[in-house]
Amino acid sequence: MLTVDLSGKTALVMGVTNQRSLGYAIAEKLHQAGATLAFSYQGERLKEDVEKLATPLNALTFQADVTKDEELDRLFAGIKEAWGELDYLVHAIAFAPRAAMEGRYLDTRREDWLLALEVSAYSLVAVAQRAEPLLREGGGIVTLTYYASEKVVPRYNVMAIAKAALEASVRYLAFELGPKGVRVNAISAGPVRTVAARSIPGFSKMYDRVAQTAPLKRNVTQEEVGNLGLFLLSPLASGITGEVVYVDAGYHIMGMEV
Repeated sequence: MLTVDLSGKTALVMGVTNQRSLGYAIAEKLHQAGATLAFSYQGERLKEDVEKLATPLNALTFQADVTKDEELDRLFAGIKEAWGELDYLVHAIAFAPRAAMEGRYLDTRREDWLLALEVSAYSLVAVAQRAEPLLREGGGIVTLTYYASEKVVPRYNVMAIAKAALEASVRYLAFELGPKGVRVNAISAGPVRTVAARSIPGFSKMYDRVAQTAPLKRNVTQEEVGNLGLFLLSPLASGITGEVVYVDAGYHIMGMEV
């Protein structure tokens, strides 16, 4: 039987906030495959919750706000001290002010646009810069995107622009890290009932519509997203880089509703 054995591999998972986070779903699969884990979290208010999530997975925890260079520097210094090297990086970080997602995209304020792009897209570049010296050949980076990067999803607004920038960054990072044997890919998941997703205006309507329209006539699960994350980081996906891979029950292939 073919199995994924990641014993001896190390993985940093950034952006886990609770047990329903897609980053946590990927972390669970990495743990089951034998990888050694670390979590990073934004600030002190999340510390206790993330430490509780980390305990059953024997994961290290680090505080790192991705908008602060000094905290990112400390994070990767901590990873180097603990492990010396790094195999996998999971980037599950995104944010946009709610005001920027409630009205028209046309009315987006400059400061909200810049913040959304900084946290949701530039952060991948910032962490890849610091991870590069630690990443071993055969390693990989995975980030999370969404279909609104290429088609209009009303009220996704500035976050859609951030996801488009994120996907372009995946391609450029894949090109530049490829010679080191490091792969970079994005997972485009269908709507999942995470805490972050529920903050999107109209999410319940979106969730129901996708299930009605998708070829599989359902939404995907967190476990299915975790399985894809494990696959993309593992040697099973050794020839895949620079891709946006969908796990959305086929929704993105549809041109119209039936």
